Amino acid sequence: MRAFRIRIRIRIAVGAALLLAVAGCTTGPSLEHRGEITGPPGDSRHLTIGSAGFTESDLLAQMYALLLNHAGYHTRILSVTNREIYEPALESGQIDVVPEYAATFADWLNARTHGPGARPVGSPDLAATMRALRALAAPRGLTVLDPGRAVDQNAFAVAASFAAKHRLRTLSDLGASGLPVRLAAGDECVERPYCEPGLRKTYGIDITGIDPKGVGTTPAKKAVQDGQDQMVLTTTTDATLGQFGLVLLADDKHLQNADYIVPVVNRSRAGAAGVTGALDKLNTVLTTRDLASMNEQVDSWRRLPEDVAGTYLKSKALIPSH
Repeated sequence: MRAFRIRIRIRIAVGAALLLAVAGCTTGPSLEHRGEITGPPGDSRHLTIGSAGFTESDLLAQMYALLLNHAGYHTRILSVTNREIYEPALESGQIDVVPEYAATFADWLNARTHGPGARPVGSPDLAATMRALRALAAPRGLTVLDPGRAVDQNAFAVAASFAAKHRLRTLSDLGASGLPVRLAAGDECVERPYCEPGLRKTYGIDITGIDPKGVGTTPAKKAVQDGQDQMVLTTTTDATLGQFGLVLLADDKHLQNADYIVPVVNRSRAGAAGVTGALDKLNTVLTTRDLASMNEQVDSWRRLPEDVAGTYLKSKALIPSH
């Protein structure tokens, strides 16, 4: 499960309040019609793009808006930090497009459909995850577009000096080294399969203890930088690792779920080829490294997400540079 970063920013006055009202009474297709897809995909020319309110989601929403504007659509962006609010709004057509994370959204929809005790359907297998996600999304009137190259997964970083000294490039290298590892992470790491249990079982890493400093927090990274801990749980798009002298170790046995970035659209309003074609342009261009760099520009350099998104798309010739 991804660490869900939250930063509140409402772009449209009273928008979140309206969505709260919508979420209380609207949940997409009625139960008796769920599973039925009727009518052609819609192609509204005025689209609302949702952002989950943290930097990366803001950047993706801005890129979606710019690409759709270039394709002839009129767009606005609405930031709503709670998935429990924006997903029903997406079903109802109050929001038309949102950036999501394949495995996380699949598990969220699965729990919403089958109950909180449902067995997770997200996995490290992208194809299997996408099949499960699309099967869960379609009865709700949602279409999940193709994933691209960018992925925001949990990841593990060590000090660059530590990696160089012990010749570590992958988590397998660390397991084979037999080195004792104190891990800076959240409390839940003790029981989460992607964290301590997975590191032990999949990689044979000798985890001597969990330092509960949180996921990718400054204190957690500083603890590794100072040698108090040997490894930190963070994410693949963490833009600040270099500031702490840290490097990621590759998840070479694919312990983490396939949290590739995918656009999700309301089929009846934004399911037509025009939207798909505009957003698919990111698929062969946007990488995990690109996204981390853009996160850094916003979080560390204090640039505006819309400026960073525009500069990136122009640099890739996806929108005009003038």
